[in-house]
Amino acid sequence: MAGRRGDVASEQMADRPQDAEGPDGAGAPPPARPLDAIDQDILRMLQADGRASIRSVAERVHVSRANAYARINRLVEDGVIRGFGARVDHERAGHGTSAYITLKIVQNSWRTVRAELRQLPGASHIALVGGDFDVLLLVHTPDNRALRELVLTRLQAIPEVLSTRTLLVFETEDLEPQS
Repeated sequence: MAGRRGDVASEQMADRPQDAEGPDGAGAPPPARPLDAIDQDILRMLQADGRASIRSVAERVHVSRANAYARINRLVEDGVIRGFGARVDHERAGHGTSAYITLKIVQNSWRTVRAELRQLPGASHIALVGGDFDVLLLVHTPDNRALRELVLTRLQAIPEVLSTRTLLVFETEDLEPQS
C-alpha cells in the first residue's frame, strides 16, 4: 500500500455506524478480540500520530507492512479504533469559552436527552454518569454570551432536563500518550 494508513481506515469507518449503542445491544459491535503487545504499540503510535503511514507503523513495531495493515484494519473493524481526527485548539478555532455542564434529567430519559444534546452547537463530549448528577456535557462556544444562550435557552428548554450547573473551564491540558 503506497497511501497513508488513514485513507484505508477512513473508507472502512464510513461503513460503520457512527454511534454504536452499548449495553442495550442495539447496534453493538461484536466483542473485540484480545490485544497483544504489538496491537498496544500500534494504538499508542496512532494516538500520538494518527497520520502515521503503514510503513512507519510497521517499522516501529517490527512487523511487515501487510501485518501492520491487517492489524490496523482489525482494530477498526473490532471498534477498538473508533475513528481518526485532529486535536483542535478550540480557542484558536474561535471557541474561546469552554464549560462542563452537569445535568439532572428525568429518570429513563437518557436516549431522548442524548439525541437533543447531540444537536447543540459546540457540544464536544456527552457522558451518562452516576453521582449527584446524571449527565456531563462539555461545550465550546465563541464567548460567554453564546454559552449563556446555550444553557439558558437551549438546554433548559429540553423538557427532560430538570436542572443544570455550569462549570467554566479556565485552562485545559490534553494528556497525550507516551510514544
